[in-house]
Amino acid sequence: MTTFPIKLAVASKEGLAISEHFGHAKQFKIYEAAPERCNLLEIREVSNYCLGQHGDQSAMAGILEAIKDCRAVFVAKIGDGPTEKCRAIGVEAVSDYAYEAIEDSLLDYVRRIAGA
Repeated sequence: MTTFPIKLAVASKEGLAISEHFGHAKQFKIYEAAPERCNLLEIREVSNYCLGQHGDQSAMAGILEAIKDCRAVFVAKIGDGPTEKCRAIGVEAVSDYAYEAIEDSLLDYVRRIAGA
C-alpha cells in the first residue's frame, strides 16, 4: 500500500514536458504527488552522466544521491544500466510518459499506483 504524497523526479528540458534523457539531465524537478494533486517542490542540480559513448560514474553517484528519496524518476529515455542503478536504490525509472505534459503524467502515474 502506497502512502501519499510521494516524491517524483522529472527530467525536463523546458519544464513543461518529460523531455530529457536521463543521462543528459543537468537537473531534476522534484514533485510531491498524490492522486488529486501534484506540486513542484524544488529543482535539484546534477552533473550530466552521459559523455557520448561512456558514462561518468561520479556523475551517476551524484544523480542517484539527488533522487534517492523519490519513488520514481520520469525521463524521455534511459538505458538498462542506469535503470538497474535506479532500481537498486528503490527508484523506478519511468519512460512511459516521454514528451508528455509533466503534471498530467504524474497524476496518471499516481492514480495508477493508487488503484484509483
